[in-house]
Amino acid sequence: MHRAWWVALVCFVALIGAAGFRSTPSLFIDPLQDEFGWSRGTISGAVSINVLLYGLTAPFASALMERYGIRRVVSCALLLISAGSGLTVFMTSAWQLILCWGVLVGLGSGSMALAFAATVTNRWFVQRRGLVTGVLTAGGAAGQLVFLPLIAVLVGGPGWRTASLIVSGAALAVVPLVMWLLRDRPEDVGLRPYGAGDDYVTPEVSTTGAARRTLGALNSAVRTRVFWLLAGTFAICGASTNGLIGVHFVPAAHDHGMAIPTAASLLAVIGVFDIIGTIASGWFTDRYDPRRLLATYYALRGVSLLFLPMLFTDDLQPPMLFFIVFYGLDWVATVPPTIALCREHFGADGAIVFGWVLASHQIGAAIVAFLAGLARDTFGTYDIVWIASGALCATAALMALVIRRRPEVTIAA
Repeated sequence: MHRAWWVALVCFVALIGAAGFRSTPSLFIDPLQDEFGWSRGTISGAVSINVLLYGLTAPFASALMERYGIRRVVSCALLLISAGSGLTVFMTSAWQLILCWGVLVGLGSGSMALAFAATVTNRWFVQRRGLVTGVLTAGGAAGQLVFLPLIAVLVGGPGWRTASLIVSGAALAVVPLVMWLLRDRPEDVGLRPYGAGDDYVTPEVSTTGAARRTLGALNSAVRTRVFWLLAGTFAICGASTNGLIGVHFVPAAHDHGMAIPTAASLLAVIGVFDIIGTIASGWFTDRYDPRRLLATYYALRGVSLLFLPMLFTDDLQPPMLFFIVFYGLDWVATVPPTIALCREHFGADGAIVFGWVLASHQIGAAIVAFLAGLARDTFGTYDIVWIASGALCATAALMALVIRRRPEVTIAA
């Protein structure tokens, strides 16, 4: 087996951990409020900082990986997560919560965001890049599926401190695996990337400072139309997934009489089918035009959101199950073709540019999460939110279609 597949396996494990570690604070809100008397606004503020740093750290982390190596950056990120989660058991003030959850865990998980997957794929694979990207992206969904049920049991039993220590220990346990199996480049072990032909040329290692290269890549990218199209479509992706369904699906279903545990279980089902859909999307990206794939994904997502208000009932009906399965398949299927287009248009800086595009995803999610709640307070219903989001997805589909291809680049089969 080519060493690239072992590197991808370690990357998958790290991404599972990063997703699981980042999502656990939502389970601690009630226990912390009961024990310390902190307001939900204070606790949510720490989580918001976590989400913000998760998005903004990604492009800088990609540059750091180029400058100092993947192993060092990922190991440091895991140590930050371990420290941030472990130190929470000693906190007594709200600022310590913000420091541990918001800053340390946010920086650590952001350093292992999807831009990390893009960096590994670009370095270690020439063929099957789309498939590998899809598998690694699915690691994010798998992380929530693996960790959240276990953490929920621990919070309800031994308590949130035990859960925090287990998260800390799990992050620490991955570090030896990273140091043992992960390598920065194929050339470090005398290999070429998987699928590299005789004409493959080893890229030069950048010696530019991480901050300078990250901001330089952004400065160059913002001068191109394709960057704004990709950032805009991905912002709509975040708005229609994490910001909308991820935050407001459960309360919207509860508005129509559905039990909260039932609605929450439906979100877990979305996570299951997300894994299938993302891997399939990676396979398609190796074979078809990524622009057309993006347009198809956004168009179908928009149509499904327009029908959603008619599917809410006080009990679970087959049409709602169909929506959940369909939306799960489409959840982050947009990631592999978006990474492929970043790589195609921005070359060696593709992973860093994707980090900035990922930041727009988080910004879109944050904006819609707030506006959807405001709309619910104003109109007493979420109906206008679903319609507006469907229109946004239609706009994203059109934006994807106007992205121009670079004729000299072909997709590896």
